[in-house]
Amino acid sequence: MQFTQLNRREFITLLGGAAVWPLAARAQQAGSTARIGVLWPGDAPPLSPRMESFRQGLRASGFVDGQNVAVELRYGASERLPELAGELIRLKVDVIFASGDLAPRVAQNATEEIPIVAMGDDFLGAGVIVSLSRPGKNTTGLTILSPELSAKRLEVLGDIISGLSRVTALWDPTSGASQVTLTERAAQSLNLKLQILEVRRREDVAGAIRAARDSKAEALNVFASPFLASLHREIIAFTAEYRLPTIYQWKEHAEAGGLVSYGPSLAAMWRQSGIIVAKVLKGAKPADLPVEQPTKFELVVNLKTAKSLDLTIPPSVLLRADEVIE
Repeated sequence: MQFTQLNRREFITLLGGAAVWPLAARAQQAGSTARIGVLWPGDAPPLSPRMESFRQGLRASGFVDGQNVAVELRYGASERLPELAGELIRLKVDVIFASGDLAPRVAQNATEEIPIVAMGDDFLGAGVIVSLSRPGKNTTGLTILSPELSAKRLEVLGDIISGLSRVTALWDPTSGASQVTLTERAAQSLNLKLQILEVRRREDVAGAIRAARDSKAEALNVFASPFLASLHREIIAFTAEYRLPTIYQWKEHAEAGGLVSYGPSLAAMWRQSGIIVAKVLKGAKPADLPVEQPTKFELVVNLKTAKSLDLTIPPSVLLRADEVIE
């Protein structure tokens, strides 16, 4: 997958000659072991292919976990993130990698000195950075363009389901409101009635999907967030029970039984995050590293799931799909 560094309207040129970041300097000392803190907002460790891909990015840049770098993973529900960030700071990690919109903000609140590399859903809307081209502060990373892609998924659902008129979206409110705003705007332009339901805890999933069914929703759009992604097995099971066609962010969710997914490659995003972390370990200053974003997106359709829903996927959708699961 290719990545670009740009603002929302135009490409920019990568800034050269990044200044040395003092706290990362010991990563370059002969025989030293750099420490990377990984802050994950979920009540279970990141599922495959996340950490494997992250380590691949590090290896491609000369850092091998267990040899010249140590990866310290900390994960927990949103209320535990400040405690976990403090733990990483006490370990004197050289850089923190945080996923989503909440975890980077928590890391920023905990330290202004340690560099932070974030893989965020909506960097600007969440206030994580001030500019994609020059992030400022101690933070840079990758944006997944979640607000734009969540809106785009409504179009994909409309292409799959003829006469679609009512859609429900599951939203993790810690990811900010931009996904809601842009998706509501897209729904209005597509003449769709959109219902937004919050999911704050694992226990909320069943009730939210039941509420979607009771409201006569014809499809479900799962908004992007690390927390919702960690619940994909429960979401897939309940949407199958209630026979609700659902679109997801990652192809792994379609492979696990979801109807369709549209978004960047999860493995590529995490691998690129490892590469950016390596740049910081080598002395690049986060404030001067433009935020990167993907330029390629995958459409994956699960025909087995479509058959279970008595849903016929139009040939036009199958022709443009990157992967069709039989």
